[in-house]
Amino acid sequence: MRHHGPVRISDPVDLLTLARARQDQLVADVGELVRLESPSADLDACRRCVDLAGAMVERWLGSSPRIFDHGGRPVLQWGPERPRVLLLGHLDTVWPIGTAQRLPWAIDGDAMRGPGVFDMKVGVVQAIAAAALLEAAPDDGIGLLLTTDEEIGSGTSRDLIETLAADADAVFVLEAAIDGDLKLARKGTSWYIVEIIGRAAHAGLDPERGINALVEAAALVQEAVTWAAPEQGTTVTPTTAKAGVTDNTVPDRAVIGIDVRAWTADEQRRIDDLMRGWQPAHPEAAVAIIGGGINRPAMEESAGRDLAALAIGLSAAMGLSGLGTRAVGGASDANFTAAIGTPTLDGLGAVGDGAHADHEWASVTALPERTALLAALCQTVLEQGVR
Repeated sequence: MRHHGPVRISDPVDLLTLARARQDQLVADVGELVRLESPSADLDACRRCVDLAGAMVERWLGSSPRIFDHGGRPVLQWGPERPRVLLLGHLDTVWPIGTAQRLPWAIDGDAMRGPGVFDMKVGVVQAIAAAALLEAAPDDGIGLLLTTDEEIGSGTSRDLIETLAADADAVFVLEAAIDGDLKLARKGTSWYIVEIIGRAAHAGLDPERGINALVEAAALVQEAVTWAAPEQGTTVTPTTAKAGVTDNTVPDRAVIGIDVRAWTADEQRRIDDLMRGWQPAHPEAAVAIIGGGINRPAMEESAGRDLAALAIGLSAAMGLSGLGTRAVGGASDANFTAAIGTPTLDGLGAVGDGAHADHEWASVTALPERTALLAALCQTVLEQGVR
């Protein structure tokens, strides 16, 4: 008979024993998800992957999740509408369809390999299984949200994430660990697509009649890199450039992509003001930001400090090797939940390496360990709160 409320297991070691007993099933489910490719841009592929994850939820938890489109993109939600603990992950990957033929699912000793295994299909399985270890029912306080647009900025799912996290005691994000460490702080990200409009002219006959958008774009690139503040960890990186149509025409349009990372909201706003205030040198040239802006706010350490201390204590109680914390430059959906004031801990997913790289891998033995740790965290927060 199913308990009303997560089963109470006083000793975290018992959770670890249960998780290790189900290691083969954990690995098998990771393999299923990895073999079913789900690049962010392919909505049909993402829907197939969401459906597969839904079947796993039903198999592990004995109840069906809600699968629906939010802003035209598929999402999976399980648990109460206002969860006390939210388990947050994504099913989309950066890998195009066909990558699984070039980099097929494989187990090589302790390493599981395949596109998306580290970022973050292992974390998805861990989230589902952790709730199952506690025999959680849909109204017991644990919620699960899996999105399909994290790798492209979560522009569609952000409001749903923030709504579900708003009243939670804690959000646990199943992004992969860094050398086994939890992610306690993340830089905020801003992305800009800047368009400069000039005037075309023949490059040989009368170039002086043109307004060279490429020259103006080059000036922007040269100036933008000076806005960085290395001493504060703020980076400004021009990333893409497009200009011109033929080799003998003054280009009348240029488009520049610029990536910005910063540890604080103040730094993000400083760069945003500079970006929006920049003007071309030629008085008749025009400039516009045609895409992007401040995307994910900075995740500062204060959002996860207490949860990290709790995780480190539970890990030690399980007899696992020393668990540490890191501040990382990349952003995730944890940035959103931390920014609205909900205690948030990230990096609870796979232990391994190679996010977005051909050598991507995740540890087999760490899979049940992290599953048990997540279950222990959920149980402790539900019983005792964050502190």
